[in-house]
Amino acid sequence: MGILGWILFGLIVGALAKLVMPGRDPGGFIVTTLLGIAGAVLGGFLGRAMGFYGPGEPAGFLMAFVGAVALLAVYRMMGRRRALRP
Repeated sequence: MGILGWILFGLIVGALAKLVMPGRDPGGFIVTTLLGIAGAVLGGFLGRAMGFYGPGEPAGFLMAFVGAVALLAVYRMMGRRRALRP
């Protein structure tokens, strides 16, 4: 999958991650979308590096989704810490 495919895929995964984790995000839709793209790339890379699947297999969607949800959760935790500091 080319970089344009990963971006499009990341948009979809980012939207699904937002649906799974509702609530206020510190950044909004654009940041959530960028986290989805980063999660898709990171999850896809890690899944292939660990040998869970090969290029083009459907398991890549699952790993990209997990990566996007994990990045969104970390981003929310970082946003809360900054909001709590005086």
